[in-house]
Amino acid sequence: MSIDKSEVEKIAWLTRLAIDKEDIANYCNELTDIVNLMEQMNSVDTTDIAPLAHPINLFSRLRIDKVTETDQRENFQENTVETKDGYYLVPKVID
Repeated sequence: MSIDKSEVEKIAWLTRLAIDKEDIANYCNELTDIVNLMEQMNSVDTTDIAPLAHPINLFSRLRIDKVTETDQRENFQENTVETKDGYYLVPKVID
């Protein structure tokens, strides 16, 4: 499939892109190459190929879900103005 000058101008108008008149021929060639590549990729038989989420089959190294920090809530809340039942109390902002 070949993209001509009128199609490039229409695409530029639809996308509200300002392109120079002398660049239109270059856009025609590049867009034609892209469309031809897409047609070539669509013609490949992929019936026996399973879809992939990522082209490289990698596995994440997950850390062990183990508690490494101690509970320091009491120490932190000693420095606050007011707490209740382990929560910080702050002044009401919205009526």
